[in-house]
Amino acid sequence: MNIILIGDSGHAKVITDCVHSIESFKVVAKLDDKYTEKHFVEGLIRGPLNILHELKIEYSAKILIAIGGNNIRKKIIDNLNLQDNDLISIVHENTTISDSAKIGEGTIVMPGVVINADARIGKHVILNTNCVIEHDCVVGDYSHVSPGSILTGGVTVGEGSHIGAGSTIIPMKSIGVWSVIGAGSVVITHIGDRVTAVGVPAKVIKREGL
Repeated sequence: MNIILIGDSGHAKVITDCVHSIESFKVVAKLDDKYTEKHFVEGLIRGPLNILHELKIEYSAKILIAIGGNNIRKKIIDNLNLQDNDLISIVHENTTISDSAKIGEGTIVMPGVVINADARIGKHVILNTNCVIEHDCVVGDYSHVSPGSILTGGVTVGEGSHIGAGSTIIPMKSIGVWSVIGAGSVVITHIGDRVTAVGVPAKVIKREGL
């Protein structure tokens, strides 16, 4: 299976390794608007986003957004009018995933991730290295769970939210949409929409768009 990555930065390097951990998958292009024209570097096509559909047809390729910013991933999907059948999810071979867990299109699951029973992972989510998604968790579209974070049982993470590295959310708590949990935080209460919360225990320090 040929894969086109949208984005060509540090995050794309990690995703390239994840793709190549699957024997039958191959990255053929990395597209980013920092490029002005199509060219070849290290055996891969580089170029602007406006050549995406041309390459998709030429290589019969699937698409994966290789950009860490949650809002940017959403804008790209919307602006390019990408459909579920254009996209692919990538799950690194070194993961532990329950048979009852569900993972949406365009999601990336990095090495060492554990997803336990009946967890529901949305579309275009990043589950970063060694994070744990416990039983019955729900992780909304366009969210990012950073390395080493733990969502304990029954946690809900709203669309577009970012869980910082090494954070822990205790059972049955919820994080609203487009919120940020700072690195190393411990969440022991529900956190609302469009806020930033940090600390042990996590407290809201910033509110946006409310």
